[in-house]
Amino acid sequence: MNLSVRKIVISGILGAISILLGVTRLGFIPVPTPAGHATIMHIPVILGGVLEGPVVGLITGAIFGLFSFLQPGAPFFADPLVSILPRLFIGVVAYFIYFFTKKINNVLACALAGAFGSATNTVLVLGMVTWRGYLPSEVSISIGVLHGVPELIVAAILTVILVKGIQRIRTTED
Repeated sequence: MNLSVRKIVISGILGAISILLGVTRLGFIPVPTPAGHATIMHIPVILGGVLEGPVVGLITGAIFGLFSFLQPGAPFFADPLVSILPRLFIGVVAYFIYFFTKKINNVLACALAGAFGSATNTVLVLGMVTWRGYLPSEVSISIGVLHGVPELIVAAILTVILVKGIQRIRTTED
């Protein structure tokens, strides 16, 4: 495992951004659905995976999950199998989606990484909520559609914008 000082620092910064989005409620964007909002708290985890690799995605996901565990918005988030475990996979999935599609088209790769990273969060969290018996599958599916679809769209758009912007800054620094 290649864990440089840069990767540790970036993991910490992205994790702090995720926490900041949750504490300030800036991580919840109003959308015109019955859900009322789409969360973007997982965006730093996706960015960590795409920009720095699966280890940074994993670490940033752990920070996001730990925050969810320590500040549960719903009772089932007090269960680490719901709040922490699924979040470990967000940045890892985003990394591999980006890695295998970037040669086709970088913008498409960013959008797919954002969408799949977001879907990983939704599917794994709600899957664990259902598996652990907190909610019946019908409720989890409806939450997944009402919350997951807007979040997936927002994540795809934001990932393209943020990754392209960061890549542009990195190329001008070189």
